[in-house]
Order: sequence, then structure tokens, then C-alpha cells
Amino acid sequence: MIRKSFFFGLLIVLAIALYLNPNFKTISAGVAILLFGMIMLEEGFRVFTKGPLQNILKKTTNKLYKSITAGAFVTALIQSSSLVSVITISFISAGLISLGGGLGLIFGSNIGTTATAWLVAGFGLKIKISALAMPMLIFGVVFSFQKKISLKGIGNVLAGLGFFFLGIHYMKEGFDVFKQYIDLSEYAVSGFLGVIIYTGLGIVITTILQSSSATLALILTALAAGQIEYENALALAIGANVGTTITAILGALSSNSAGKRLAVAHFIFNIITGLVAIAFIFPLARLVNNLSDILNITSTNYTLKLALFHTIFNIIGVILMIPFIKRLERFLMRFFKENVNKDVDEPKYLTPSVLEFPASAITALLKESKYLYNNSVFEIVTHALNIHREDVKSEKKLKTIIKKSKTDFETDIEDLYYTKVKTIYGEIIKYASTAQSTLKLNNKQIKAITDIKIANRKIVEIIKDARELNKNITLVLNMDNNHLQNEYDDYRKKLTKVLRTIYLFRTEDDTNKYALKLKELKQEAKANVRQSNKSIDKLIRKNLITAEMASSLFNDYTNVNDMTKKLIDVAELLYEKKDSLLENGK
Repeated sequence: MIRKSFFFGLLIVLAIALYLNPNFKTISAGVAILLFGMIMLEEGFRVFTKGPLQNILKKTTNKLYKSITAGAFVTALIQSSSLVSVITISFISAGLISLGGGLGLIFGSNIGTTATAWLVAGFGLKIKISALAMPMLIFGVVFSFQKKISLKGIGNVLAGLGFFFLGIHYMKEGFDVFKQYIDLSEYAVSGFLGVIIYTGLGIVITTILQSSSATLALILTALAAGQIEYENALALAIGANVGTTITAILGALSSNSAGKRLAVAHFIFNIITGLVAIAFIFPLARLVNNLSDILNITSTNYTLKLALFHTIFNIIGVILMIPFIKRLERFLMRFFKENVNKDVDEPKYLTPSVLEFPASAITALLKESKYLYNNSVFEIVTHALNIHREDVKSEKKLKTIIKKSKTDFETDIEDLYYTKVKTIYGEIIKYASTAQSTLKLNNKQIKAITDIKIANRKIVEIIKDARELNKNITLVLNMDNNHLQNEYDDYRKKLTKVLRTIYLFRTEDDTNKYALKLKELKQEAKANVRQSNKSIDKLIRKNLITAEMASSLFNDYTNVNDMTKKLIDVAELLYEKKDSLLENGK
């Protein structure tokens, strides 16, 4: 409600400003065009984040210096710290990268954003940028109409750059015209009072524009037109850095814990960097002057000096924060905890932020499916057999476990299905279908999601099979027929063996050993389906069981073999190595 009121209030103020001073419209149009160009740039580069860029960000987070460098390089290249933040939040939520690695990317992206200032100061304000913008727009529109997604991406990038440069042109022209009527430099304030006032103004402007890069472009064009003093421009740049964190905080309010952690980390980083820059603004300004002499930047080239100042204080901020990253990580993990009280029927990994990229979406689906399989299915099937889960996980002999497990657990499998499986199964399928319909997936990724859907369908079938088996196991417990009980004990033993092997397959280091055992058990189950049970035939011939008992035994014989195959199929589908999911192959 507050954000809506602020938005409508801003529109009213803007309308009044344009009405009272029509000369302001050229600057406003320039800002609007530049912001639109940045949106198109982000959309264009988003096409190319499906493979190589994700690989770079994922593989460079094992070391802090790598993640900082990658964050700076990628942000400078794609001109979008917000896109880097989206990828980082998505990967942290899916568990693809650690929080520490994500912090490195975010801190590095702050350095990368300084490339915008260099681009505007060193290029955008030195030539007639509109002459370059028009061809970019033309070719960008031509490419954007192509069917191939990569060509559309190139088109959006070209058009985005075109609008970006065109926006700078209009902003520069607007300030030149505006100066004929009002000279904003008359409102310059020197000393620390000016630093505080203009830092606050920079925060306000960035909060309104929702982009520190757009604010910097505005500051640089105003500085080039002589509308603001260099000293005040430095303070505005500091305010722009701090202001961008307010946007991040507002965006994180509805985010998951990973989003909140990164937003707070970004906020802490920029606040500390801003305070240090304010406290040492005049020594830093002198440092910029000295470095300008070394870099052959003329003393009156205030736009390049501002870009240099912006880079220096962001690098200093990163250097100051590096020793405290581990402490910051522990603080964020402790302060923003995951909701551990969720029941199994509530998604734990299927968050909207994860559904941004194929790798994170597939990882989240796998984790959610594994959680369902390892907890609900394992519990339901073992209890359906009247066996404790800890006995299955133990090293006790199967014969001993079956012999002592003669108590009816009175398991209501139907109720367990509706309370622990049905809802989350629906959420997994819905999430998988959404991923397939909204994300650009390669063949391996499509197969991975299809496998996950098949695995979950088999999970539901296993539970339904367990329900039927449990009914007869319960009936047999109350019958005085040892021959019948022995047959069902054999069924229980077979399934317990399968469950134990699957447990070892997913928990032990030597997975190949247990993978081979599972294949043998599955082949045995397939062979059993085609063969009759000789022990049942023998009991019938000797009239040791009734025809009705024999019918139940034959049905459950098939049922047990089907359950064996499905349990192993699910284990293989979910625990198969998927190292190539991040590849961008066709």
C-alpha cells in the first residue's frame, strides 16, 4: 500500500514538474529512454544466461577471489547487477552455490557496476552518441523479429544499447537547454554539509529511478553540462550506491531466505562503503587527482574523475569487507533461518526465485523429489510392512527383523498419502510443467525433468501398491495359518532388502557397488513376474491354504515384484548423476 501511494505521488509530482517547466521534459524523456534501454539489455543478456554464464558463476564460487572477480566481470559485461543478483539468489536457493560464494558475486557486482560510469564518461559524452544509437536501434529491431531465440537476444542487446545511448543524448541535450533557464550549480553546497545533503539527494534519486546506473548517467550528464559541482557530484555518486540497496531490500521483502540474506548483505556492504566514502571523501578526491595525473586524465575532465572515484571507493569497500565475509555469512544464516517446521506436504525447495534458470529449477525438483522419497515413501512402505525404519537402516539380519516384527502398526496408508504425499506430488508436477513451458531447455534438461515427473508418478503408484499389500499383511497377522504367514514374511523380507539396498545406495560412498545390487534385484523381480511361485503351488496341492488365500498370495506376489521394480526405478531416476544439466547443448 505504501509503495502504491509513493508511486502515484511520484506520478503527480512528475506531471506538475513537466507542466510548470516544459524544458524538464527532455531530461525526463532521456532518463525514461535510458531505463528502457537497460531493461532491454537485461532481457537480451538473459537469453545467454542459460548455459555459459551459469557455468561461469557456478564454477567460480569455490574461492572468494574467483567469485568477486566473476561478479565484477559479468556485471561489467552485461551492465546488469540485478540479473547477477537474480542468478545468485536462484543458485543459492537451489543449493548450487554457497552463501559465501554468492556474497562474493554480489560484492564483485558492485565493482562491475562502475563500468557504466566509465562507459558514459569515456564514450557516451565524448562523441555524438545519437549517430551510433540509431543504427543499433535499427539492427536491434531487425534481429528481434527473428524466430531464433539467440538472434532475438542479440536484437534486444543492440536495441538496449541504442536506447541507452539515445537516453544519454537526450539527457545531455536536456541539461544544455535547461541551463538557459535555471542554473542548478547555483545551489551547490560546499564542505561536509554539502556531502551529507547531496548524498541524501543521490539516495532519493536512486530510490525513484530504481537503478544506480541510471542515477550515475544522470549525474555525469549534469556534471558534463556544468549543472552540478564536481564535489557535489562525488556525494551524489555515494548516495547512488547506498540508494540501490533500498531497492534490493524492498524486492527481498517477498523473497525467500536466500534473497533476504543477499539483500541484507548488499545493504550492509553499501552502507559501510558509503560511510567510509563520506568520512574520507576529501582524501579520496585528492587520491583521484593524483591518479588522474598518472592516467593522463586532465584536471578539468570531471566526468572521468567521477568514474575513477566511483571505482576506487567500491574497490575499497570490497577490500574492507573481505576479512568479515565468514562472520557476515554466519550472521545471515543465524538471522534468516529456513522454516524447518514445514511438513513434507509443503514445498521446501520449489520457490519462485529458483524457477529463473534450468539448472536451479532441475536441482530444486530433484531435492524436493528426493526429500519426498527418502522420508514419506520410506516411512509409508516400511510401516506398511509393519517394520521400523531404523531396523531397515541397521545392520541386523533381515530374517531377525522379520521374525521380531509381528506387531500391527495399524498404519492408515490412505491418510498418509493425503497428508504427506498428494499435495507435494501435485506441487512437484506443477513446478516441473511450469519449468518445461517457461524455460529454454536443451534435450538433456528436458529429459531430466521428464525423469523427475516419471519418478514422482511411480512414487504414487508405490504407495497405492503398499496400501493393498498392507491390508493382506494385517489380515494374515490375525490368522492361525503359519504357512500363509511364512509366505507374507518372505514378501516382507524381499521388500526390506530392496529398501535397505536403496538406503545404502543413496548414503554410502561406494554407490556403484549398491547400484549393481539394485540392478540384480530388479532383474530378479522381472523374472519373477514371468514365473509362478512354486511355494504357493505346493501349498495349494497340499491343501494348506484355501483358494481365497492362494488368490491373495498370487496377487501380492505380482504386487511385491512390481513394487520392487518401481522402488529401484525411482532410486535410479533421482540419484543418477546429472553433471551435464548446466550445458547449453541442443
